[in-house]
Amino acid sequence: MTKRKLSIAAGKVIIAWLILPLFFTALVSAQDDVSDADTTRKNAIRLFMDCQSCDMNYMREEMPYINYVRDVREAQVYLQVTRQSTGSGGSEYTLFYSGQENFEGIKDTLTYSSSPDDTQDITRTGLTNTIAAGLMRYVAKTPIIRNVSIRYEGETQEEHEQVADKWNFWVFDLETEPEFSLEKSEREYSWSNRISANRVTPEWKLQNNFNHSFNMNIFIREKKDEETGDTVEVRTEAIRKSWSFNSLTVKSIADHWSVGLIARTSSSTYSNLNLKIGLQPAIEYNIFPYTQSNQRQLVIRYSLGFIYNNYVDSTVYDQVEEKLIEQVLDISLDVEQRWGSVNISLGASNYLHDFRKNSVELDGYIRIRLFKGLSLNVNGGVALIHNQIELAKGGRSEQEIYLRLKELETNFRYDGGVGISYTFGSIYNNIVNPRFGGGGGSYYH
Repeated sequence: MTKRKLSIAAGKVIIAWLILPLFFTALVSAQDDVSDADTTRKNAIRLFMDCQSCDMNYMREEMPYINYVRDVREAQVYLQVTRQSTGSGGSEYTLFYSGQENFEGIKDTLTYSSSPDDTQDITRTGLTNTIAAGLMRYVAKTPIIRNVSIRYEGETQEEHEQVADKWNFWVFDLETEPEFSLEKSEREYSWSNRISANRVTPEWKLQNNFNHSFNMNIFIREKKDEETGDTVEVRTEAIRKSWSFNSLTVKSIADHWSVGLIARTSSSTYSNLNLKIGLQPAIEYNIFPYTQSNQRQLVIRYSLGFIYNNYVDSTVYDQVEEKLIEQVLDISLDVEQRWGSVNISLGASNYLHDFRKNSVELDGYIRIRLFKGLSLNVNGGVALIHNQIELAKGGRSEQEIYLRLKELETNFRYDGGVGISYTFGSIYNNIVNPRFGGGGGSYYH
């Protein structure tokens, strides 16, 4: 066979390989067009889900009678799901349903609570069932209801028995986490422990936790002995350790008011503290009733208390121990609405013996849904710091700086970021395809 014929044959093979994927794609598109009526579920309600902690793939599979749309303006039902921690260590999900278009004015609110020992599957199943129950009043007004069945799987009881709580609402948590990492020239050992005892009721909130942390890095290098010429191993150790005990007692006194007592004890080589003891009474006022805390809060909190510090080394102010009075003012705003969410906090503190020793910090996060498919996320913070009274006197070695073994002096902090996303295309996203990754995810990363 001549070189010309070989070249022609090779060209045909290449063309065939190029055309084949196009033909296959066209065939798949044609099949998708045939099933388009099933995909868009013409008679199904259009739902926009505003939920940061929902397993959307699972919900699409369990509720196939819903059209899940990407834009709130295309929806007939807007559903916002918020989550708050419960006293037991679980979560309470609050579901806010709001009808739009032909369902305008039809609203509802449901709740679902998970236990701290619930698996992810139990939680997503319970949450999905609750969401489905709330959607039935909307689905019932569409032809789709003919294909939906509702059944009761519990046991019928004549009377509801009140459960006696032998723990009296107390929840305990024990956690330990030893870790290690070994390489030729480096060893790292760490050990952290945590113990907590919490009790939460509508009238009282008691939180107690103990934390312990130990971290040791060992660096190994070889060098020649100048006298013998032999190669010797040099080991350098760097250790950072700390522990703390924190206690919070809060009493609810009205729809907007609470009082509390904050107690702290700690020790930290990083912060140059042998021992720190603090006791601060506090009062808190919420502009909005606490019953609305899952959608909006504007909280003002003030505390004034005693602090005792005993230092590892003399501080930059030549102190080995101090007795101080500190006041703290915190203002925080949290809003969750269909247009997005806002979280802003402002904190200020100072020591009464010297008002120049103070700090002011402002942090915020804003997520705004601008219009169809376009969202804007902005986060940032700024702090003016003039209260590092615990700083040890003297300089810092390179080891202490790079391994963050000791706190460094600073009088400011800035951080921030901006994110923007835009999505366009079909407003429907009902399909789940788990191959090569999640429902709509990509294998490539």
